[in-house]
Amino acid sequence: MAVYIPKHPLEIPPPSEKDWPKDDEEDFFLQDPDRKRDVLPQPFRMMNKLVMLVFENAMAIIEKREMLQEAQNLKVQPTKCFPTAEFQVTGKASCLAVSGKYIFVGLSVGLAAFEMSDCKEVCAWDAVKTEICAIHASDLGNERHILLAVDEMGLVWLFCFHKESFLLVKILNEVEDISKQSTCVEAVVSPGGDYTGVLLQDSTKAWLEIYRLPKDSWLKEMEKSPGAAAGLACRERRSSWTSAKSLELHGDGSAEMESPVSANKANAKLSLPVLLLKVKPPKSITGSSFKSPLDALKKVDDGSMLGLGYNHLIKDSQWEQQEAVFRNTYREYLEAEGETASKEEIPRHATFHFLLPSRILQVGPEMKVQPDVPAGISVHWDGSHNLCLYLLNRPLKEKVDSDLKPDVVWPCAAPIACSAVSSCSRYLALACEDATITIWDNHLGYPLSVTAILEERVTRSIHFLRSSVTASDEMPCPGTDPACPIVQLLVLCTDSSFYLVKAPRAGKSSITLLADRPEDPDLAVSAVVPVLTYPSAALVFSWDGTVSLMNTATSQIVYCFSTPPSHVVASPWQPVFVVDSVNCCLLLRGDKQQLAGALAQSRDSHSTIFLFDFNSYPLKEAFPKESDLPLKSLQNLPWTERCNIYLRDRQQSLLGLGEQLPEYWSRLQAQAALMDKEREKVKGQKKL
Repeated sequence: MAVYIPKHPLEIPPPSEKDWPKDDEEDFFLQDPDRKRDVLPQPFRMMNKLVMLVFENAMAIIEKREMLQEAQNLKVQPTKCFPTAEFQVTGKASCLAVSGKYIFVGLSVGLAAFEMSDCKEVCAWDAVKTEICAIHASDLGNERHILLAVDEMGLVWLFCFHKESFLLVKILNEVEDISKQSTCVEAVVSPGGDYTGVLLQDSTKAWLEIYRLPKDSWLKEMEKSPGAAAGLACRERRSSWTSAKSLELHGDGSAEMESPVSANKANAKLSLPVLLLKVKPPKSITGSSFKSPLDALKKVDDGSMLGLGYNHLIKDSQWEQQEAVFRNTYREYLEAEGETASKEEIPRHATFHFLLPSRILQVGPEMKVQPDVPAGISVHWDGSHNLCLYLLNRPLKEKVDSDLKPDVVWPCAAPIACSAVSSCSRYLALACEDATITIWDNHLGYPLSVTAILEERVTRSIHFLRSSVTASDEMPCPGTDPACPIVQLLVLCTDSSFYLVKAPRAGKSSITLLADRPEDPDLAVSAVVPVLTYPSAALVFSWDGTVSLMNTATSQIVYCFSTPPSHVVASPWQPVFVVDSVNCCLLLRGDKQQLAGALAQSRDSHSTIFLFDFNSYPLKEAFPKESDLPLKSLQNLPWTERCNIYLRDRQQSLLGLGEQLPEYWSRLQAQAALMDKEREKVKGQKKL
């Protein structure tokens, strides 16, 4: 038997590139076959490691998804609820609104109105062929409704819907010079249709306009001109442009039609809304021009507002010195974050709410207020620490374009991220960027609850829920307090986690995590909306098209609203829906499932609106409805009773304060110790 004897001694070569086989070494052989991969050239070794890493990561993801799927299968599946009715609209439905017995749909070509009872179309407006992106509606009574529609160009169309016809009142932000045209960012109609607010912006600035709507005059004007209403009702349904001069009644009662362009520029038959306020963003704080404190006090005596911080004695040089010291101290942190100073003014967004008369809106005795008519608005701008309150009962003699000062200013410790007002307008919630959430009692004028999310997550939206706990019968004046002594707030964060904040009238507030950030990106939450028809009920919309009804009291999904198998929820990351608490229903847009690349043009030809009637499902078993006490306004009570209510509520809120003080003091000491450690750590780094 032949034996091969190598020339070199038998030893294991080290894993080095110099020992790789050369082309002229024919007698080289590998002593250890298991080390074949170790002696691969460098590019192949790197590729091998990357392939193995990708394989291991893929297996980890697959195992994780299998575990989540198995855990989901073990859970109790919620009951599926299918729509009770459906109807189709011509064009793509981009927004929905419900007012009274009518459903208003914003389409890619205009507006359409449908009956709530049988879902039949009663009227349409498509003369301008513009896409309506947002609709806000309010019921005026006597089958009259106000509509505020925003189109794709940012124009705000004010309509009055009467006798199944759209009557255009005015385009609020229309100007003759198109170069000075402003776009609408947000529009809101007050409950009852007394006021409307429009947030406008152009390329350099933003501002808020508040209009007073003469709805009483509209009702009288419509009653005095029945011929115009009859002419509107006889219009062709598919092109019901009804503006000012689009109907000129002749002696025989006939109507002569004009083009949409001429109708747009004509004078409206109905009274025009009155511009009441024009609120601008707060100016940046600059150096003081006062020479002495006496000059500053004289400025304050003229009624100027202190809360915005304009009237101070800090000079420009002091601001510059302070900024220089700050940048010199934290230079390395500023350079690491890449912070760049930009002095350009950019458009800013504002959030505003209409408020009913309360203690925080101190109106004079000469001003008459009604308990169900808004008396003021609350406004906060992005990046601002201040919540500004403005009264609506202002004399019209003041110049609208003047620099309007707020009547009340609430400064906060951090910039306000979002806000919400309860349906009864008694409670106001503020969520700041430092994860602090404050619930204010507007009638009593003090904070009901102050809490914070410990994870310091960024708040996206907050909503008031209806509580299942009724008011106590031991109240000395029943009906003066809201029906729920426990105020519930639903907080949605940017990472799709949401919390429940409970603020009792007496006692300590609590915060509960309802759902943490989902592991699967498809389960991210796109919207959370309360259902005021049932206590502790909230709708949760997910990116995968799931619409769930959660019982926030138990953190359980009890029902799931599903479209038919032939349809899917349209744009689940931004669903088109509306929840009607009066008619107890959910309206949701769905699109027909189609194969990729097949009939691509037919997707926008029509949309399907599904109606889910809550009364058709056994929701009362999951959300037992309890009797509520009627809510009365404190404005109608004598001063003695109002003082008794305030003192009683104040006493109840202070009952547990003695027990909470030691806990607050320990938290403060722990925070102070932590700050001392951080300060010592910074000093040590500077010495190094």
